Amino acid sequence: PVPALVMARGHRVDEVPEIPLVLDNAIESSKKTSAAKDILAAVGALEDVEKAGDSKKIRAGKGKMRGRRYTLRRGPLIVYASNDGVEQAFRNLPGVELCCVSRLNLLQLAPGGHMGRLCVWSQAAFDSLDTIYGDDGKNIPQPAMINADLARIINSDEVQSVVNPAKRSEKKPLRKKNPMKSLKALEKIDPYAAAARRSETAAMEARAGKKAETLAKKRAANKAKKAFKASGKAFYEAAVKQGDVCADGFGL
Repeated sequence: PVPALVMARGHRVDEVPEIPLVLDNAIESSKKTSAAKDILAAVGALEDVEKAGDSKKIRAGKGKMRGRRYTLRRGPLIVYASNDGVEQAFRNLPGVELCCVSRLNLLQLAPGGHMGRLCVWSQAAFDSLDTIYGDDGKNIPQPAMINADLARIINSDEVQSVVNPAKRSEKKPLRKKNPMKSLKALEKIDPYAAAARRSETAAMEARAGKKAETLAKKRAANKAKKAFKASGKAFYEAAVKQGDVCADGFGL
């Protein structure tokens, strides 16, 4: 990948002379971690290892109780052709991962789906790429589309000249009516319920027309009732004023 992709991924490559970084085959025979640090310092990649080491933190959440206690940023990826001690030399450096060129792992080349991993190649590993992915080797997936702008392809003159025109329907779909509100829709479903609703509506209208007459009758009846009660009260008061009829006895 170009240096911009590597830097965008967060790697410290200010002192790295070139990308991709290809070193001599002697890197595969280094067996000491101190020698591995000297090699990375010589090519300017040790700063990225120190950045990964400083990023080690305790994981938030329950993952730290499930064997994933620490989080660590990714450092350089060492790609080798033969393991003559290179794994023992680089495996203890924080963030550094190792991979054989015959078993390249996409999860290591692009962690999280983001391209631009800083890779340190040995010369033998870099040369064997032509053999592994050559004409007689593994097939590299080819893109299904050269131009991924699908909207531009569909709207191009070449495609629009051979496709059928858009079919427009002149007939408008009927609007669905609610039979609980529409009498015509109810009549299609249940004619008897529609007839019952019509008769009920007519009765309601008839009752509404006779409302004034009914109220007048009720008010007249209430008025006559009140007058009868008033006459009864007047008779009772007049009878009380006469006094007790038994005050002088029952003698004649």
